[in-house]
Amino acid sequence: MGLGGMEISSLCNPTSLISSSFFTKYFPNSSKRTVVIPCSASPISIETIEEKIESNLLTCRRLILLRHAKSSWEDRSLKDHDRPLSKAGRFDAIDVSRKLQQLGWLPQLILSSNATRTKETLKIMQEEVRGLLEAEVHFVSSFYSVAAMDGQTAEHLQRAICQYSRDEILTVMCMGHNRGWEEAASMFSGSSVELKTCNAALLEATGKSWEEAFTSAGLGGWKLHGIVKPT
Repeated sequence: MGLGGMEISSLCNPTSLISSSFFTKYFPNSSKRTVVIPCSASPISIETIEEKIESNLLTCRRLILLRHAKSSWEDRSLKDHDRPLSKAGRFDAIDVSRKLQQLGWLPQLILSSNATRTKETLKIMQEEVRGLLEAEVHFVSSFYSVAAMDGQTAEHLQRAICQYSRDEILTVMCMGHNRGWEEAASMFSGSSVELKTCNAALLEATGKSWEEAFTSAGLGGWKLHGIVKPT
């Protein structure tokens, strides 16, 4: 059965067509609408055809791993957790938010460390790109501490994403710290990834759910789409 033309009809029954809603959902940009199915001894219901096609369609899951913008060391009395952004960091957050918008990589779910510099990074990005305000946001306190633990960040992020996400959420952004964030990006992609302040690794995998995407891609199986960096 060829899928070059998107609308399916049977040679035995030219009036049997896949529902238009099916193509609108899965092939919204297609202008072609005809796929011919040869007659078979056993009649094939349109519902069965739709189910078979749908079962073979894999949903792209996109993961953004963003390190917080550059922080200030001006007030030495502050705890590391409480340090704010520097002036340069604020400009970088604006720049990266614009670039994510231009690339069409705006998350529907944001999971962030609750450190001051990470929360400020997100606030500035939301002020610059209003689309980020539409995302569901959760501040995860463990993101701050796990980033300092060797080899644990990737698994921790996977658990958090599966906990907070839903199947209809296709793009998730996790905001946190090094060394854990670049370590996780490297482990997911199988490439050596360096994340300087306000760098974002763009990762892709496929699956009907986030659990399936993590299981099927495993460590090293996520595609590294690119690294977004401030100018």
